[in-house]
Amino acid sequence: MSPPLPENDPRIYLAAERTLLAWIRTGLAMMGFGFVVTRFGLLVRELSFSPAASPTPNPDTLAFSLWFGTGLILLGVIVQLISVWQYQREINRLRSGEPYRPQVNWVAVALGLLLASSGVCVAVYQFLVAFD
Repeated sequence: MSPPLPENDPRIYLAAERTLLAWIRTGLAMMGFGFVVTRFGLLVRELSFSPAASPTPNPDTLAFSLWFGTGLILLGVIVQLISVWQYQREINRLRSGEPYRPQVNWVAVALGLLLASSGVCVAVYQFLVAFD
């Protein structure tokens, strides 16, 4: 068993900062992916106006990419805000000297479930559109 860390050990604060940076990276990735999804729908629409284009894309597909991409961007913003809030709360807890109490990170669990279910929905949607 390792000896207890001193209460002002910088490794504890650095670990909290690394966690914040990981969440920021996750939020930025979600916002970037949402931007790509949204722009891809607009690209498909623009390409459909060229004379050599095959059939016009389904307006539902364009609306889906717009709403799904915008939703991912907003979800990324929410992740950013929650990560800053959690970081500030953790730093305040460390400064006040409260003991560490391990807890389930419900934000991470909810985000993981939401992204997994979104991925399944997109896969099913793509499958249905391909055979439409």
